[in-house]
Amino acid sequence: MANKPVIAISGASGYIGKNLMNQLKDKAHIIALSRSIEHKENTNDLTWRQADLFSLGDAESALEGVDYAVYLVHSMLPSARLTQAKFEDMDFILADNFAQAASKNNVKQIIYLSGILPENEKELSRHLESRREVEMVLNAYDVPVTTVRAGLIVGPSGSSFPIVKKLVKRLPFMALPKWTRQKTQPVALPDVLHALDGSIGNEDVSGRSFDVAGPEVMTYREMMIETADVMGKKRSMLNVPFMSVKLSRLWVSVTTGTPKEMVYPLIESLVHPMVAEASRMHPDLSYGKTTFRDAALAAIEEENKQSEKPTTRKKKEAKTIADVRSIQRVPLPEDHSAEWLGRYYLQWLEKQGRPFLSAKSDQPDKTSIYLLNKKLLEFTYAKERSHKQRALYYITGGAFANVNAEPGRGRMEFRKIPYKNECMIAIHEYQPSLPWILYTLTQAKMHIWVMFLFKRHLQRMIRTNLLLSETHEQFLLNRPK
Repeated sequence: MANKPVIAISGASGYIGKNLMNQLKDKAHIIALSRSIEHKENTNDLTWRQADLFSLGDAESALEGVDYAVYLVHSMLPSARLTQAKFEDMDFILADNFAQAASKNNVKQIIYLSGILPENEKELSRHLESRREVEMVLNAYDVPVTTVRAGLIVGPSGSSFPIVKKLVKRLPFMALPKWTRQKTQPVALPDVLHALDGSIGNEDVSGRSFDVAGPEVMTYREMMIETADVMGKKRSMLNVPFMSVKLSRLWVSVTTGTPKEMVYPLIESLVHPMVAEASRMHPDLSYGKTTFRDAALAAIEEENKQSEKPTTRKKKEAKTIADVRSIQRVPLPEDHSAEWLGRYYLQWLEKQGRPFLSAKSDQPDKTSIYLLNKKLLEFTYAKERSHKQRALYYITGGAFANVNAEPGRGRMEFRKIPYKNECMIAIHEYQPSLPWILYTLTQAKMHIWVMFLFKRHLQRMIRTNLLLSETHEQFLLNRPK
């Protein structure tokens, strides 16, 4: 390690992460980060670290001693037994934790794999807007960030190309909606790995973003035709004008068997042209040389090889942890902090629940919510882990909390979004004491309703403050001199 840079790869168990580790294994010591490292083996040049990046503490420990950090995380699938959160809100917290941890550990550079962002689009899809927000959040701290923006990546696994392949494989006839005529610029996996590898420690791209793309601009229809030819299948395709994106995403999810949490955001993004811009290209890293046909052929051959290998199926253990992750995004009044919002929320909750609910400070750092004389939840303020832009409360007691299962992990945090007057209110790893079915039908739904009411309250507060400010300004302008 003394002679090699130390590179952390988040999402190392994923499709891109595994291939990037193989690419870098001879030139760096790899710190492979994953939520689960069971059955993973360390070597001289590879160290696995278990890290849940939803935890800032875990992220800080994961990046200790790291020179460069590669960010490949994308949270489109549920991450708890019950997840009450939009994927873009989960992505924000993951990226914010990673960036803060990188800053604390004096990481020299973050390399982030994102998607191509179309020029001159007034409104982006949720998926692309989230990719842009993550880029902004990673850049919000003092670590230089290099963003590699790629379109559809063609490889044996991943998300987008396998969907195309499954559609071609399973449908002898396809009615193709308008979005399949949208232009895109697919790129082969090896070309993406070349761009990521070439960005690490590269001062020329430090602190900037660039596109990476293959040599061809194609429509999704043309990709399907080419994929069918590579697979040796004859497919009939008919362009239709009437199938909406909403109907298409349902059709694709059902046909391919891909979870809707993954398919829906991806299909929504296909209304945008995903073509690289010449002004955003790097001469050495951006121009992929592998054609779509060659990339598709290599991906299918690799997948066939993997399927031919004998596998030992291990019996999956049933998930017994009844944990909850709930994240809501709310507006934050101007010149107010997340620290203020945490205190204000408890005051507001007590006011709304009177005369049945009350919030009492049992100790200077402990606040409990009572229903009449029954303590429902106890929150312990983590002063050493909090600051103006982040207020952290551990859930340490009360009739509604199972605090004996894994002490110290259940928590509620209020976190300001950089560059925006918005805040995330998040509950992580909360384990309720109620029976699971009863909890999901009662307390879980009540929490969402309370968050909705609190958001509306903050919106009204902001409108009132704005109106008062405008009235005051008008009075000052019109008063006699």
